[in-house]
Amino acid sequence: MPVPSRAAVRLSAAVGVLALASACAKKPAPPPQGPPQVGYVTIKAEPVTRTTELPGRTSPTLSSDVRPQVNGLIKARLFVEGGDVTAGQVLYQIDPAPYQATLDQAKGTLANAEANLVTTRLQAQRYADLVKINAVSKQDNDNSQATYLQALATVQADRAAVESAAINLGYTKVRAPISGRIGRSSVTPGALVTADQTTALSTIQALSPIYVDVTQSADDLLRLRQALSGGQLANAPSSARVKLVLSDGTPYAQEGVLKFSEVTVDQSTGSVTLRAVFPNPSKVLLPGMFVRAELNEGVYQNGILAPQQGVSHDPKGAASAFVVGADGKAQPRTLTTAEAIGDKWLVTDGLHPGDKLIVEGLLKVQPGARVNAVPAGSGGGSPGSATPGSSAPGAATAGSATGGSTAASTSGG
Repeated sequence: MPVPSRAAVRLSAAVGVLALASACAKKPAPPPQGPPQVGYVTIKAEPVTRTTELPGRTSPTLSSDVRPQVNGLIKARLFVEGGDVTAGQVLYQIDPAPYQATLDQAKGTLANAEANLVTTRLQAQRYADLVKINAVSKQDNDNSQATYLQALATVQADRAAVESAAINLGYTKVRAPISGRIGRSSVTPGALVTADQTTALSTIQALSPIYVDVTQSADDLLRLRQALSGGQLANAPSSARVKLVLSDGTPYAQEGVLKFSEVTVDQSTGSVTLRAVFPNPSKVLLPGMFVRAELNEGVYQNGILAPQQGVSHDPKGAASAFVVGADGKAQPRTLTTAEAIGDKWLVTDGLHPGDKLIVEGLLKVQPGARVNAVPAGSGGGSPGSATPGSSAPGAATAGSATGGSTAASTSGG
């Protein structure tokens, strides 16, 4: 049998390769890919309470410096520094001896004047009877009546001197002008004090209740009033409840009440001072403490909360999202967001109840393209994915959307 030549072998191999290529070319093409699957949540309206966290400091509701009203030496200090005192309690005893002597002298002068008054009154009565029968001259009667009136005036003046001396003697007992907690004493027994001295002996501060003064941007306050007047917010906080967070992050157990806001804007800071009153039965809050107050500013009766993973922000802070239209296509929406509420945005414009907001599979979405929409959590794409070129979902803060630091919480918790 003849052996095939090398040329024949090569030809046979080439024919096999062509046959294999032809067979591969005849395989059926894969079916066209369907619309991308995305996950959505249905938007609904609900009451949302708007709250603002503002920095502030505590201050006493009453504060009074204890000052002497007479001159003298301090004989004793009659209180415990840092303790509670009541109005009228004796705090210091000034040496009363000089003032007791002055009072005794004034009483003696008054007694002398009163005795003289009796004599002049009787003489004036007799002269008044005698002048009627011409037993004394009219001039003598006039002099007698004038002497009586002078004696009467002297008694009145001496009585005032006695009262003044008694008051000064009482001032030697330096009493608490208000009830509250008293601070340290600036003097010790033996110190000389004067009625016109500038240094207070001590200071008393009323700590229960206690004031909390917080500052709010005038721009934020203006936006709040516009929202209230426009009907977006209800329940204006004229006497709103206020919560407090201490400097170490601990919530304060008692709630306070907003009392008033300052009528003048601070020109150096552009802020307005708000004052709240808090009960302080345990004296936990001390004057000058730094705190943060959570102020209830009103309620969005039909607030719309959108999950942050479904809302994107561009570098300028403009918010946008995709919703599933009635035709099953992805529709872009431009949103207006107010503030962040946990893992959601409070949307004031751009979304409506019943809208299907796409929150999963956003990387697959193209504007106007048909999508296969399923409820979020059922495998509709990667949670938290965002459109190309947008910021990472949830990374933007409330400040990036509103230019402020206002926070909010839902009324239902």
